[in-house]
Amino acid sequence: MGFLFRSLLLTILVLSAANTLAAPDVDNPFDRHPIHFASVNEVAIAYQDMGPRDGEPVLLIMGLGAQMLHWGDTLVEGLIDRGFRVVLLDNRDAGLSQKFYALPAPPVWWTGLKSRIGLDPGAPYTLGDMAADAVGLLDLLEIENAHVVGASMGGMIAQVMAAEYPQRLRSLTSIMSSSGAPDLPEPEPEALEALASAAEPAGSRQERIERGVEITRTIGSPEFFNEEHARQMVKRVANRGGYGDGMLRQFQAIVASGDRSALLQEIGLPTLVIHGKVDPLLPLGHGRDTAEKIPGARFVPIAGMAHTFDPTSSHLVLEALVPFLKAQEKAPAAD
Repeated sequence: MGFLFRSLLLTILVLSAANTLAAPDVDNPFDRHPIHFASVNEVAIAYQDMGPRDGEPVLLIMGLGAQMLHWGDTLVEGLIDRGFRVVLLDNRDAGLSQKFYALPAPPVWWTGLKSRIGLDPGAPYTLGDMAADAVGLLDLLEIENAHVVGASMGGMIAQVMAAEYPQRLRSLTSIMSSSGAPDLPEPEPEALEALASAAEPAGSRQERIERGVEITRTIGSPEFFNEEHARQMVKRVANRGGYGDGMLRQFQAIVASGDRSALLQEIGLPTLVIHGKVDPLLPLGHGRDTAEKIPGARFVPIAGMAHTFDPTSSHLVLEALVPFLKAQEKAPAAD
């Protein structure tokens, strides 16, 4: 009897473990959809393609050192639920996309100093290269044109796309981004320090997670910050792998891009500019300036929003973004 009982118990335990492994948490869009890899401009780009294939395509481009995960479940699920086909990518040198390990990665302060004294920051690639990566991904997916939504550095990449590849965009949305003009408000020192610390090597996984939570707290909304949500996001990002050197090279690309004011004035697409009123990294004036320089752009400042996509901020972004995208549906793309 003892042998039979132990055998039965072992069988139950094995089956329970198998069921647990067979039923992972798919409570978010990133885990429900596969990760793909594409060779674009001789660079391996990781991307995800979500939502109905016959939906209006929306390409989401993330910011400095960030992964597509940083868009957050709330915003991505909100777009899918409203019928959009959502395509996301990790920019080169970030997330699961190709890393340029052999290239130098100077610290933020050194790149900034070279720029201030008029020296070339020595960027190994440009925002234009990253814009070409995004266009190449649209080519691979046979998407003729898409609504392009960029956040922070991703907004800068989207601006370049809108100016240089207008026929590939149905609309442009620039979120928490900038024109790069030299007379704009400076970031808060704590936010700039947090940005720089993100590229520094950390010790254990737990130390990296704690640092990530504090960075999110510093650049995020004082009103909307949720520590548990921030911690879960940092853990998910860590699972895919962070890469500080890539962030430093992307920063070089931003600095090398300089002032895009003249470029923005060439954009003739329907444009929405969204910016948090309490953004400590790129203060509100950056968003207002961007909207003023793009002909016909609509500017939406969001109270309480800073420089992250916490759930509350994401809902507020969707309230502005979705009606704008819906208004452009079936409209002809730019020539």
